[in-house]
Amino acid sequence: MNETQGPAERRPDQRLALLQRRLAEFAAARGWEPYHTPKNLAVALSVEAAELVEIFQWLTPEQSAKVMEKPESAHRVADEVADVLAYLLQFCEVLGVDVLDALAAKIERNELRFPVAGPPTPNRHSSE
Repeated sequence: MNETQGPAERRPDQRLALLQRRLAEFAAARGWEPYHTPKNLAVALSVEAAELVEIFQWLTPEQSAKVMEKPESAHRVADEVADVLAYLLQFCEVLGVDVLDALAAKIERNELRFPVAGPPTPNRHSSE
């Protein structure tokens, strides 16, 4: 893989690293680093996640499953997802967390914590 490849031709972890670098360069060019503390980034991440939730707030489960069918709501969802991911990547950059390693480790822990033991249990979730 090299720099002449288009974004879609790169591996996902390469694309993620490039986007994370672009976010850092964007903030640096504007002198925003002093404001990008772990606390501020965590708060911003929470706010953006709440804005994503707001889109779905009063929808029925059926309506929420169709939210990407309407261009206006699909655009809003995509924008909020981008904001959440941007702040998460900036948060990880500041703290030195490899987001892909952290996710892989969490999946492994959940696989141990919730072993497959027969048919799926729809009323139990990993947050329990």
